[in-house]
Amino acid sequence: MRRVVFNQKGGVGKSTIACNLAAIGAARGRRTLLIDLDAQANSSRYLLGPALAEQGKTLAHFFDGLLGYKLFPEALDAYIVPTPFANLDVLPSDPRLEELQFKLESRYKMYKLRESLDKLQAYDDVFIDTPPALNFFTRSALIAADTCLIPFDCDDFSRQALYTLMDSVREIRSDHNRELRVEGIVVNHYQARARLPSQLVAELRAEGLPILDAFVSASIRIRESHHQALPMIHLDPRHKLTGEFARLYDLLSP
Repeated sequence: MRRVVFNQKGGVGKSTIACNLAAIGAARGRRTLLIDLDAQANSSRYLLGPALAEQGKTLAHFFDGLLGYKLFPEALDAYIVPTPFANLDVLPSDPRLEELQFKLESRYKMYKLRESLDKLQAYDDVFIDTPPALNFFTRSALIAADTCLIPFDCDDFSRQALYTLMDSVREIRSDHNRELRVEGIVVNHYQARARLPSQLVAELRAEGLPILDAFVSASIRIRESHHQALPMIHLDPRHKLTGEFARLYDLLSP
């Protein structure tokens, strides 16, 4: 199963959700790959910590090969890096991705990620983290994925962005990937005691949007998780957040 975690709005928790779901699947024995297509490399840093700086090969090198700079470009698996966690690997990002996207788009390389992943048979699950924009890398991810998870922050700005986002996914499905489906909207930074989040969720459900029945709470513990480069299942297995990520993972299709 290949899942893209996508939202054109920044700060909604794409990297956090992608990494924690990947870590839970890996901890349960599933061979899992996290692909970090965001030039900010937050997911790569989350899973590799200081070791990210030591990587000689990143996704930027892979995409360089697609542009024809190498006579015999290496396959995607040449750029995969093991994390400190069993069953969990990462394709690390690189700030140079931002420089490459216009060249890749102009040469219409959007299908290359899907083609490369089709040849990669070693993994049970692939999670793809994306930048907060509908650019070449996000489109490539949506074309390559089976399903899409949409993180949603409980405020009106995120709500307005959600409608545009759903239209973007429908367009990709219509034009490029007819198998793509929205697996669900993940309510993140949820505050159960506040009135506005529950009101927004109820209104979105009334509109027929696929809100998943597992919310992720706001907590300072997730910042500590980022700082220590330890997904919650490894930092604090008994924490409330860890249980919420586990429940969210259980809701996803096998």
